[in-house]
Amino acid sequence: MTAPEAGDRDGDGPGGQAAGGRGADGPAVPADDGATGPATRPAARRHRLPYVGLPGAWGALVLACLSFTPSLLPRGGILQGVITGILAAIGYGLGTVGAWIWRAFADREARPASRRAWHVLLVTAVVLLAVAFGLGQYGQHRIRALLEVTEYDLLHWILSPLVAFLLFALVLAGARGVRWVHRRVAAWLRRWIGARAAKAVGGILVAVTGVLLLSGLLVDGLVEAANQAFSLRDTETEEGVERPTSTLRSGGPESYVPWDSLGRTGRTFVAGGPSDTEIEDFTGRAAREPVRAYAGLDTAQDTEARAARAVADLRRAGGLGRGNLLVVTTTGSGWVDPAAVDSFEYLTGGDAATVALQYSYLPSWLSYLVDQSKAREAGRELFDAVYDAWSKLPPDARPRLYVAGESLGSFGGETAFSGEYDLRNRTAGTLFAGPPNFNTLFRRFSDHREPGSPEIQPVYRGGRTVRFANDAGAGIPPRDTPWEGSRVLYLLHASDPIVWWGPQLIYDEPDWIGEAPGDDVLESMVWVPFVTFWQVTADLPFATGVPDGHGHTYRAEYVDGWNAVLRPEGVTEPDLARLRALMTRG
Repeated sequence: MTAPEAGDRDGDGPGGQAAGGRGADGPAVPADDGATGPATRPAARRHRLPYVGLPGAWGALVLACLSFTPSLLPRGGILQGVITGILAAIGYGLGTVGAWIWRAFADREARPASRRAWHVLLVTAVVLLAVAFGLGQYGQHRIRALLEVTEYDLLHWILSPLVAFLLFALVLAGARGVRWVHRRVAAWLRRWIGARAAKAVGGILVAVTGVLLLSGLLVDGLVEAANQAFSLRDTETEEGVERPTSTLRSGGPESYVPWDSLGRTGRTFVAGGPSDTEIEDFTGRAAREPVRAYAGLDTAQDTEARAARAVADLRRAGGLGRGNLLVVTTTGSGWVDPAAVDSFEYLTGGDAATVALQYSYLPSWLSYLVDQSKAREAGRELFDAVYDAWSKLPPDARPRLYVAGESLGSFGGETAFSGEYDLRNRTAGTLFAGPPNFNTLFRRFSDHREPGSPEIQPVYRGGRTVRFANDAGAGIPPRDTPWEGSRVLYLLHASDPIVWWGPQLIYDEPDWIGEAPGDDVLESMVWVPFVTFWQVTADLPFATGVPDGHGHTYRAEYVDGWNAVLRPEGVTEPDLARLRALMTRG
């Protein structure tokens, strides 16, 4: 007997029947012993809800209630319905499998549940779901207050139970469809092999086929469709963006990179940024117009060629002759956070050049899931190309070399380096913001942090090179330790799901939940197997939709981050405050 079939007799589908019991797909059947009287009476007090087993229903109820517990970001009613529906389906499966395991150890068959058992479940469900919903609303109110979010849509919360029910039913129907296929395959195999072997082999065949279909056809097909759709969008130009007239920008006069090949975000990048006049107004001193070099996907056929073209255009524009050179690994479709480069240019007085390239048509959240290898290749090829050109300059004529990246860009930026000493020896400074949890160096530095330092702001080897900050303006620990030489700084928010999400959340409690929470995370957030993973997963698409300084939004913090890494002379706290206002306004 397999686990799904064991649940059939608790109302989870077809299966066998005990003498005098209720059939899985029909009314009670009397014992076939020829007797009359009480032995032939139907099991009148055994009931089930259509297509639902009692153990599974209890599991669904427990995880549905737990789905209302708080996570990192505030969630709307529709999103809550999605989480509740998914977790209810998972709970149903866990309850059904748990009941099967218990019956296996007890060595007994399944029995239909009584009417009283269903009444107890229904009454308990009404009470627990009402309490969970009320506590969940209170928790969401507190999260919105912490993150200064004012939006609240009552209609969506009214619709959330319907969304949860429909999604639960859809997942359950899909699971039973898979079970039906398994039974048909097993029945076909029984023509040649034994029943037990047929079930086992059939299960393996169905599982392997499902994985291959999902990964090879469905996922690849969806990614390809998305790639085609976003490639069309990449040919557009954002409203108000015009081709540069300066020779200091890619796509402008004399550029080696055609304007049309830059892509949507590339054109926005080279056409943006502060002018020399705006920088002069900020610093009160003479300033230079910054250099910006960029290569889009259509600039060359492969990553190495695009990196070479970007560096060639950087050299043409005089970028290698500036005092400060910044290598940026982009996110997703080639986007560069304007605050990351603008604040660098302001704080260097315009004596700066920046180079970047595009490696995907997909937006950041989708690239985060499927384009990690492209980000890795782009970060390594671009830095290596820049470093090759930079290292051939006379030592006294080389600009200070910096590296930056946000989100998936930090992942790509890290791949050019082997560790702390490599970052220290080959750069003048590094600024990474919102690093994904799978970043190799970020995980190494965090996992080997000093005892007593929290995961949300770890201290690595006394902070001699690498440091972490939730709020760089409020101080970067360890504050009483000198920070000499090249500085590597990670900006990360306690409420940023991109920093903390990972598949290990399904089965393992991370340190950041067990430790004291950050300033913008509720102390009542707890880890629950399966539940926390899906809650943080649901937070991901909305990580940038919260006010600056929370979630995955780091605009103003780039100012304090670059101030710490660059150590510019003559910049005062009022100057930094004005620059923060400029970054958040933009």
